[in-house]
Amino acid sequence: MKKVIVSVINDLASDQRVHKVCTTLTNMGFEVLLVGRKLPNSPKLEERIYKTKRMRLLFTKGPLFYTEYNKRLTLLLLSHKFDLLVSNDLDTLLANYTVSKIKSKPLVYDSHEYFTEVPELQGRKAKQVWERIEARIFPKLKDIITVNKSIANLYEKKYGKELKVVRNIPFRRSNIEVFTKADLGIDEQQRVIILQGAGINVDRGAEEAVLAMKYMDNAILLIVGGGDVLDILKQMVLDHKLEDKVRFVPRQSIDKLYAYTAIADVGLSLDKDTNLNYHFSLPNKIFDYIQCGTPVLASDLPEVKNIIQSYDVGLILEEHSPKSIAKSLDLMINSDFKKMHKAQLAKAAEELVWENEEKVLREIYTKYL
Repeated sequence: MKKVIVSVINDLASDQRVHKVCTTLTNMGFEVLLVGRKLPNSPKLEERIYKTKRMRLLFTKGPLFYTEYNKRLTLLLLSHKFDLLVSNDLDTLLANYTVSKIKSKPLVYDSHEYFTEVPELQGRKAKQVWERIEARIFPKLKDIITVNKSIANLYEKKYGKELKVVRNIPFRRSNIEVFTKADLGIDEQQRVIILQGAGINVDRGAEEAVLAMKYMDNAILLIVGGGDVLDILKQMVLDHKLEDKVRFVPRQSIDKLYAYTAIADVGLSLDKDTNLNYHFSLPNKIFDYIQCGTPVLASDLPEVKNIIQSYDVGLILEEHSPKSIAKSLDLMINSDFKKMHKAQLAKAAEELVWENEEKVLREIYTKYL
């Protein structure tokens, strides 16, 4: 069997895209090793059909973390036998590219976002460092994948390279576990709103979602996952006395995440149009909501808007104020949007599945078998 090492900088626990890619590669006949990192609070990984390795690092953020991770990853790749490397995002590319050249082995690059334009890098010297790494390596790559056509167009215009598009769409789920409201200690009359994700960070609308609950009656917001602004959100809940309207749930396995999502009346995707990365983003939570039969209230971003309006599975916000979010939530809840659009959600859930999307991946990787 041909050996593939797939690397990503997170702790693997909630990265659905990488899990799906590794599953596809395994089903194609590759022997897969997925490499990431392990944090003190990283949950135990569920059993998978491929091998995993999580490195413990001294640093968890900042320049020292990225330097340590890439050095450790370089040493790991050099010490293993493999036939193919798969690098996920720019923060793993330098190590992968270096080792691929040393060992004369092929490399596939999967860019999950328009990395150099993420808000965390804006106005910082680190952005220049990542831009130099990208400019040095990107033009030399042969097989490049990204998550939607808009980002592919940006890279193609910038570097004159052809990219393949593989959207971050979930596996088809025929039997989704569903919590009851009683299971979660929620009153049967309360409506449930969910904001989920592994990257609940700056400029993703979470603060406005919390404040919107000031104007909501008989509803509860579940924030499921992790991110940089969680501590800020928890303090906001205390400051505005919203403890009965907002509940925080730590990161869950995919099955448990779907159980929370399926009970919700509305799913939120509120990324702000503050940078090119968010402007052209297509968050995987959109497809998770759809797969669970949960309609979406989302930002007016081109890729997101196209999905929601093409399938008629939600509403698009006009602007991001808490009152505007609350007004749209009231409209969706009072019109019983979830029930009224059940057929549209079912159609979208049937079509927007990994089993259809992975065909592009199979075309790319077949030549390496």
